[in-house]
Amino acid sequence: MDSVTSKAHEIHFGDLAKAALQQYLAQNQYSKIFILVDENTNEHCLDFFSDIHGSSAETPIIIKAGEVYKTIETCVTVWNALSNMGGDRKSMLLNLGGGVVTDLGGFVASTFKRGIDFINIPTSLLAMVDASVGGKTGVDLGALKNQVGVINQPKMVLIFTELLDTLEPRQLKSGFAEMLKHGLIADKDYWNELISLNESDYHNHIQKSVEIKNNIVEKDPTEQNIRKKLNYGHTLGHAIESYYLEHPIKDTLLHGEAIAIGMILEGYLSHKLTGMSKIELDEIKNVFLSNYPKVNFTQEDIGIIIDLLKHDKKNSHGNINFVLLEQIGSAIVDIKVPVELFKEAFAYYKE
Repeated sequence: MDSVTSKAHEIHFGDLAKAALQQYLAQNQYSKIFILVDENTNEHCLDFFSDIHGSSAETPIIIKAGEVYKTIETCVTVWNALSNMGGDRKSMLLNLGGGVVTDLGGFVASTFKRGIDFINIPTSLLAMVDASVGGKTGVDLGALKNQVGVINQPKMVLIFTELLDTLEPRQLKSGFAEMLKHGLIADKDYWNELISLNESDYHNHIQKSVEIKNNIVEKDPTEQNIRKKLNYGHTLGHAIESYYLEHPIKDTLLHGEAIAIGMILEGYLSHKLTGMSKIELDEIKNVFLSNYPKVNFTQEDIGIIIDLLKHDKKNSHGNINFVLLEQIGSAIVDIKVPVELFKEAFAYYKE
């Protein structure tokens, strides 16, 4: 694998990542180097990474694992740890973890002492292909996803695919949903490649997904226009994820599992509003249902999920804005959807 270069930073893979990190830390005299991990990456990934970074670091800052801990309260814990351990404006924060760690760690770094440098080392497939790339940082507000945050780029992103060996199959599948999304919004040939893969092949396609996302972010870093394409499946998907997060009697859905449902639902909206064919719609539905378990939504569930859409951070002037597909490989942004189509979309999913 090669490096992927953006205007803001470089994304390095494997041995190049190791060399780039060691060179960068040697050239930049940080007063202190901190490592943020969660309970899982502290146990399964820290020793691997400690052998790589080749520089003395403070005792790791450990947060609890899981989306439910992606909160301001967790940020306060990390800010206090940085302060108590002598962090200053010339400190560096290394975020070693999945999307929760890279999102939250990036936000903590961006705000501590009005901003310190940070590097993302994603450990999940989801973080490697999505969360750690593009500069979005932040936390949830209650169960509402990513309501507080800033766009701020890391100094670099380092991807070690060996870390995927620490993941359960369900977590790999969650990340695979975002890879499929990249094909749907930007590259039909890539979509066709992905749908024929088995799980052992994911490693070989990470760089392609990173390149697709990076190319979009390069053209629109602050999400004024085409970067919105990356939100395909996320408007309804985030509402579904939020609903399941705040209902303890329901099994929590992983991010990719919720987004997979969102991509089917928004595929239906695409068929109704932006010209995607029924053949392609059915193909999308079949691919996702062959990879992710079908969820049984009651009418009450659907009503609450639709109500949650009004909190989506992409809304403006009271309008719920969607990214929809014209066809597989081509997305269009800022589409307003009649409310009556939401229940139709869920009915199509349940068929």
